[in-house]
Amino acid sequence: MTDEDRVLAFLVRSKRSFAFWRYPEEDTVHFCMQSYGQPVVLHEIEDLNGREGFVFAPFDVSEEHPIILLNPDTFSWEDVKVRYREVAGVFPSVCRETAPGILSPEEEKDVYESRFGLFSRALAGKKFDKLVLSRKHIIRRNGTDGLYLSFLRAAKRYIYSYVYLFHSPETGTWMGSTPEILLAGQDACWKTVALAGTQPLRDGKIPAEWDEKNWREQQIVAEYIREQLGSVSISAKEEGPFPVRAGEISHLKSIFSFVLEERTALGNLLALLHPTPAVCGLPKAAAFRFIRRNEGYDRAYYSGFVGRLCPAGRTSLYVNLRCMQVKEDCYELYAGGGLLASSRMENEWEETNEKLKTMSRLLPNGGNP
Repeated sequence: MTDEDRVLAFLVRSKRSFAFWRYPEEDTVHFCMQSYGQPVVLHEIEDLNGREGFVFAPFDVSEEHPIILLNPDTFSWEDVKVRYREVAGVFPSVCRETAPGILSPEEEKDVYESRFGLFSRALAGKKFDKLVLSRKHIIRRNGTDGLYLSFLRAAKRYIYSYVYLFHSPETGTWMGSTPEILLAGQDACWKTVALAGTQPLRDGKIPAEWDEKNWREQQIVAEYIREQLGSVSISAKEEGPFPVRAGEISHLKSIFSFVLEERTALGNLLALLHPTPAVCGLPKAAAFRFIRRNEGYDRAYYSGFVGRLCPAGRTSLYVNLRCMQVKEDCYELYAGGGLLASSRMENEWEETNEKLKTMSRLLPNGGNP
């Protein structure tokens, strides 16, 4: 275990809340920690109005999974290492949770196929335009694995994505790499994106051709964002859609840029946007309820949002897409895909496998036993 991981373990045992992050196409790794008091715990997205700090929000805000808002007082990781290195000692792991039973590959696929059938029947019955079906994949962990090193690998490898490592006593430890902006801006210039449709890279390059299913999936997300912004009289300039790279896969992306003179109610705007059809479906409210009833597991903070909220400065909030929760003896990896009535099970299964590799590639032996 490295000195960095010993210090991380000490911070976790001491019930400190902290975050590392690196912005897309930047080299600097940022750090913040709340040394005093407890993070703010919120149960409504609108409660973020007028607040500032580092946000970690779930897919479904609840008593079990609230919004966590760090009010950091420490911003230098080097100072933290110096301060705690002598007292950190040797800890066997970063987290204390234990692993649940792990399914075989065949069992895991059978569960996914069963859920896919439920979702497909709802789509075929024209109850929904789109539904997002996700899954959790569990990999056993040696408690001395270098979590900090895995974060640095992600920061180096996924240069076009937002990369983070977050811990609080309320949420546990999470790490992710995501290309999807939920809301970002500074001063009066703001933006959000529609990101949907997925293809693997071809010989390391973004594919030139995209089928109708991928185009339609992206259009559904773009239409939703257009309508949501319009409902509060925001007129946005739209660019795209165009293909972009995200790790070892690619997506279709549209950028919506707009002016936001008044920034005291960012929570209201976030509540309009989250969850987008890229992680939920349409109609939004009905899709949200269907997923909670039929997906078969708790997404927790997967497909929520993460990042810095600062109405008077720079805000950068990202959808928590390719991510994992780090527990004492396992990693819980998450990935999902958008389903239309035309979706095919084998294609969607393989898509989630490709997305899971975003995190598994960072683990010792690529996540293999």
